[in-house]
Amino acid sequence: MFPWQSGSDGKEETQVVHLNPLSGQWEPDLSHNQRHVNAAIFYNIWHYYEATQDLEFLRDYGAEMMLEIARFWASIPHNPERDRYEIHGVMGPDEFHEKYPGAEEGGLKNNAYTNVMVAWISKTVLEVLDLLPDGRAQALRDRIGIADEEIQAWLEMSRKMFVPFHDDGVISQFEGYEDLEELDWDAYREKYGNIPRLDRILRSEGDNPNRYKLAKQADTVLLFFLFSEQTLREIIDRLGYESTPETARRTIDYYDKRTSHGSTLSFIAHAGVLAAIDPESSMERFLVALESDVGDVQGGTTKEGIHMGVMSGTLDLIQRGYAGSSIRDGVLSFDPRLGERLDGLAFAMQFRGMPIRVTLEGGELTVAADAEGLSRPIKVGVGDEVVELCPRNRQTFALGRSASYEYEPEGKR
Repeated sequence: MFPWQSGSDGKEETQVVHLNPLSGQWEPDLSHNQRHVNAAIFYNIWHYYEATQDLEFLRDYGAEMMLEIARFWASIPHNPERDRYEIHGVMGPDEFHEKYPGAEEGGLKNNAYTNVMVAWISKTVLEVLDLLPDGRAQALRDRIGIADEEIQAWLEMSRKMFVPFHDDGVISQFEGYEDLEELDWDAYREKYGNIPRLDRILRSEGDNPNRYKLAKQADTVLLFFLFSEQTLREIIDRLGYESTPETARRTIDYYDKRTSHGSTLSFIAHAGVLAAIDPESSMERFLVALESDVGDVQGGTTKEGIHMGVMSGTLDLIQRGYAGSSIRDGVLSFDPRLGERLDGLAFAMQFRGMPIRVTLEGGELTVAADAEGLSRPIKVGVGDEVVELCPRNRQTFALGRSASYEYEPEGKR
């Protein structure tokens, strides 16, 4: 289990109290319960391998980390009368909800983001073992003591993690979220103006954010940010739940109206998921994120340093969110969004050792391999058209209408 925050020795150093500058009071801080950091580390290692095919790193370091993270997740679920694996006592990425209203014990049951990530990890870790040479895979299993029973448990968890849903098919942020109270957002905006840190505002009034349907930042929405529509649907279907484009639209729309964006990172995630379904709203969020440090939108944080995660995120939005780059089955695919707004865009990438330059212009996307590249050919594609690209070659794809979530913002229906 990796710590949520740590010092140089890697131990858990997350604060246990938090100063509310609005009230001047020190309040309990339960953010060390954010176990989802383990899922993020696993996700990053896997995508590093997909982008680089660095089997040496996977063999010597990455696989062991991924196996131990999967082992950690297998050590904490319950398997009650639902005949599903459940994870209790955690906090999701939202951070406004630390526990149930009136509860003494910290943590929540079945944060959807955490549970879906665990289902994906439980399946993917089996692929990691298959990627290793037989001798290395067995040696690693022997050294850290992975028995066949653990592998069988991962397989079962990939099919039987519990995911909560609202009655209307929206993915619930956690079990019981649907029963919380609605917040009068207009009243709070009128009273306070800028309300990204609703947690501090509510507590300064003697209230508690745990009571309400709200979020500091992307939580359930992160699932649609990290996974393609096809991949996420496969994960949900494997768990035996129904997932459709309508599930995505309803879930994203639901939380978009209930998120205060208390972290500028949240604008990155929401811009990313809206790119395919509401391009204008996506661009608005992108510009807020781009301006966040320059304009010091949180009123005093820039003097402490820029938010490197947000600044990197704006580049990720261009490359992955708007140009639609993704890796699946060894193919670097593109699915551009925002149409004419991207005309003239060009950027450099590197995929599995091949330096490339991507250009979008005049309704076409061109991928040019670097003239100095000495790597093996790579596969690139747009839609169903996939080609093998060799060093010093280029390929141009005609762009049609992107196959994305169908979306009609509420109020425009």
